[in-house]
Amino acid sequence: MQEIVLKKTRFVELTGCGSWFNQSRTIMTRPWIGRHRHYRPRAIKIPNYYYNRQVKSTATTPTISIVTPSLNYGDYIERTIRSVLGQNYGQLEYVVQDGGSSDGTVKILQHYEKSIYYWGSRKDNGQANAVNLGFKHTTGEILAYLNSDDLLLPGALDAVAGFFWGHPDVDVVYGHRVLIDEHDQEVGRWILPPHEDMAILWADYVPQETLFWRRGIWDRVGSCLDESFTFAMDWELLLRFREAGAKFARIPRFIGAFRIHRQQKTLSGMAGVGLEEMNRLLMSYHGRTEISREEKRNLRYYLLRHMACHLMYRLRLLRY
Repeated sequence: MQEIVLKKTRFVELTGCGSWFNQSRTIMTRPWIGRHRHYRPRAIKIPNYYYNRQVKSTATTPTISIVTPSLNYGDYIERTIRSVLGQNYGQLEYVVQDGGSSDGTVKILQHYEKSIYYWGSRKDNGQANAVNLGFKHTTGEILAYLNSDDLLLPGALDAVAGFFWGHPDVDVVYGHRVLIDEHDQEVGRWILPPHEDMAILWADYVPQETLFWRRGIWDRVGSCLDESFTFAMDWELLLRFREAGAKFARIPRFIGAFRIHRQQKTLSGMAGVGLEEMNRLLMSYHGRTEISREEKRNLRYYLLRHMACHLMYRLRLLRY
């Protein structure tokens, strides 16, 4: 509980929304991104059209390479694997890089090995290292990594491939997030406004499990995650993408599901190492960890746009 409170404190500190954040607890006045439980568990509702094929496999269909780093998440990894293989995407390279799990993970991987492009189980130097090892086995034009407790939602790969095909100038995409518990029950949703480059400079609101990028921009920034990071490696990568001139876009669709559970590294360690890594990035890119009044104001505008999108979604004026 202490870690979650500290993370929320850091969220308020980063956005400068302390008093504004506490003015009201209603859906119309409080940001929902940055929070991990919005309501009581309920069954996930997936629109029927998410199951419709959007990309027919052809010789020009882009290959998508996805890496799942894993370590002793045997309770969840099979659901992760099934969410990827269940996409039925014709040009998929799915790699699972396990760190030498001592639970039932390896047996699960052996069960699915005919459907997985590559898997291996060996001691590694952490999550970022596992992702880097996994990507060495890939050749895809579009890349992503999906943690071993998260899920892709139906039709996600078709939607991502279709968006990249229709927007050849875009290098990096992400989408809306569903929050789920250990039983795959929905406990919240993040509705992201259209991408704002300024926001990413000061806070990471991009749902990692929905993030995909082109190999070209990956190669341009060194073809690796920074292995000195334990928690903030995705934000560090996004900042490198931006520095390299990448064009970002938010896809107007739910792409992935982020799981909330007691074993989760994000919640258990964010108050310590996580905050230190966030400050390290702020210092590296800005020479300081404090945000000016103007920068706080700009972040408020971003959050207001998010709240407007969230409200319109709840009122069914926006459909995703």
